[in-house]
Amino acid sequence: MKIFLGSDHNGYHLKEQVFAYLAKRGYDIEDVGGKELDPEDDFPQFAQMAALKVLGEDEKSDPRAILLCGGGQGMAIAANRFRGIRASVIWDDYEAKMTRNDNDSNVLCLPSRILEKDEAEWKAILDTWLATPFASAPRYKRRNTQIDEV
Repeated sequence: MKIFLGSDHNGYHLKEQVFAYLAKRGYDIEDVGGKELDPEDDFPQFAQMAALKVLGEDEKSDPRAILLCGGGQGMAIAANRFRGIRASVIWDDYEAKMTRNDNDSNVLCLPSRILEKDEAEWKAILDTWLATPFASAPRYKRRNTQIDEV
């Protein structure tokens, strides 16, 4: 699994922690930015870079992205502009499991304002989201296809 990791200034510090955590666990990670803390940067550029990277990878390799900003919503809105991206804002490990199981989420958007103070929670979210397979139920596949047709 290849993971593309991106954040704006609001998620920058948590992104650095997430990168270190995932690297220690042996994941193949590519940081798509921001590469430095820049209070003037804008989240859409990082969401776009990550989404295009996910879409450019072989689907069989299960490419995914993790995006961080203040509330997570902006990153999700920007990433979901791309057909084939299913970005979800997640704040606990139960929702992380459900978005993978039911929606085959391939982009995880984390609200850094909420999670940066709760290391145990963001680690549980990452571990759950990365380990949970898509259930592949016909109704879930049908719904994902419908989303991509919009």
